Amino acid sequence: MSNLSRQITLQVDRAIEILKSGGVVVYPTDTVYGLGCSALNSEAVERIYKVKQRPHHLPLPVLLADVSQLDVVVAPVPGVAQFLMRRFWPGGLTLVLPKAASLPAIVTAGSDKVAIRIPSHAVPLAIIRGLGSPIIGTSANISDKPSPVTAEEAEQQLGKQVDLIIDAGRCPGGIESTIVDVTVETPVILRAGIISEGEIKRACQEYAKGVSKCA
Repeated sequence: MSNLSRQITLQVDRAIEILKSGGVVVYPTDTVYGLGCSALNSEAVERIYKVKQRPHHLPLPVLLADVSQLDVVVAPVPGVAQFLMRRFWPGGLTLVLPKAASLPAIVTAGSDKVAIRIPSHAVPLAIIRGLGSPIIGTSANISDKPSPVTAEEAEQQLGKQVDLIIDAGRCPGGIESTIVDVTVETPVILRAGIISEGEIKRACQEYAKGVSKCA
């Protein structure tokens, strides 16, 4: 955490303590401010749904610190997914992959798929490494309301319902991640975001080398 200020480092340390105790925190990312808890704590995940007023049939995305944590949340990882990870991670690409049995069903709303990403921001990476497990990476907003790009915007929506808000200024991206489903033979872009559709398609075509095409 040498690239974080002393003040932010102290907040990160506090966030890790809170998450280890089953709490929920708001933190900055490279896209928008996120709302998170340990992805392996079902009770904490339930609280995320409550704070966001999010319908339980909608799954939650998960953030990792590095690819060594993949086995905790997904199995298996298709070749095209590995290629996209190398190309765009850390960064604004969320991949939908087959869910691992070790990940609580509440995270994926009972689905056998999970959305995962490695962010390009020192704060969530430090939190995940300090916690020792992936965290929930949903935007820190009330469902269907704008995703916050500042701590103030997150606080306006979520108020005192969270245990900590880490204020590291305006998020550099300001746009949500691009979501690509790689559980199907032809990868499908589910949500346009900070990485353009053209970039995704070119990467898929480069990987496929004429064998498969992106949707």
